[in-house]
Amino acid sequence: MRVDAHGDQAARQVGAAFDLRGDGDTGELRLSSPLGTLLAQANWSPGAAVLRSADGETRYPDLDTLSRQALGEALPLRALPDWLAGRPWPGAPSQSRAEGFDQLGWSVTLARLNDGWIDASRAAPPAVSLRVRLERPQ
Repeated sequence: MRVDAHGDQAARQVGAAFDLRGDGDTGELRLSSPLGTLLAQANWSPGAAVLRSADGETRYPDLDTLSRQALGEALPLRALPDWLAGRPWPGAPSQSRAEGFDQLGWSVTLARLNDGWIDASRAAPPAVSLRVRLERPQ
């Protein structure tokens, strides 16, 4: 994830491996360092989201609040499982385009999906880019 500078906030970039299970309503996201150390784990279900990290456990009313508080940006985590499957999330309107689709203020590019790459970007300040490399279980 890359977040452009905005106002008094400096640009920042975060890289991590992740394991995502579930869907927009119920699921688990585990973030690991490049060396495989578990950095954080988020679990969510309707009406609740929990983040576990080295700092302990924090509860949030929903996944959007967890994302904003933990990552500093509201990322579309509920839509992410569908986006990673190469389709729009059914929980919000979307607009098709030649290389993918637009949804929730994000442009999702699937041009390299067959090679395991998905790119998503949000132009609204601060601009955010997500680049995901998918590894499918053998």
